[in-house]
Amino acid sequence: MAVHPIPPLARRVRGVSAEVAAHLEQLIATDVVRAGERLPSERDLAATLQVSRATVREALTELESKRLIERHQGRGSVVVDRGSAPEELRDGMGALDVELHNVTEIRELVEPRIAALAARRAAPSNVMQLEDVVARSSEHLSAEESLRLDRAFHELLAHAAQNPLLVALSGMTDEWTVDLRGRSHATKCARRISVEGHREILAAVASGDEEAAERAMAAHLRDVRTIIERERGRHDDQPLRRSHDDRSPGRGLARRD
Repeated sequence: MAVHPIPPLARRVRGVSAEVAAHLEQLIATDVVRAGERLPSERDLAATLQVSRATVREALTELESKRLIERHQGRGSVVVDRGSAPEELRDGMGALDVELHNVTEIRELVEPRIAALAARRAAPSNVMQLEDVVARSSEHLSAEESLRLDRAFHELLAHAAQNPLLVALSGMTDEWTVDLRGRSHATKCARRISVEGHREILAAVASGDEEAAERAMAAHLRDVRTIIERERGRHDDQPLRRSHDDRSPGRGLARRD
């Protein structure tokens, strides 16, 4: 089995093992290192990333606890195939004819719970990835870039909840609403409201406050819905249809999902 090379680590101020875990998790999430491939040895990772072997070992322990890798005596660390259940769920539901209000209801039921679970389960590496996205978000960005970071935030939050089915469900609602959600980034005021909502969610997740995270997400979704309704004016809900052929297999943001 070939060993996949690992690019250097962009050093930050936070805990080094969390930085290493976030770096490796991002490589796995974006399929730079694919299921079944073997990571370099602890010694080689430490040399490449310019950290101690103890730091590497701690980061690998975190990835193992998330079931992203398996560690075998004599074989090293191998990236786990997380299975096809999320893809099968996406394929089974993706061809449905879906109205906007259907997706809105799902988001308002599921995403606040995702935020609460993220507050309970997020590892330091998850929080660091969310912080990176929020730090790059601004009302001064273009509508396109603001929407891209918005999608990345919600996907990373789903990953932080440590449930692949929630990641798949969040991904489907994203695909169904992405065009319409672009309207919630059409103005500087709307982008500012979106960023403020994400900051409040992140603060609750980082502090481990499940109730605050759930409330912050619910408030954020209400704000987004209000903005979209204003932008849409008096138009009726339009069917959000995706044929089996024109659906993308994934969002490609945190798994860059």
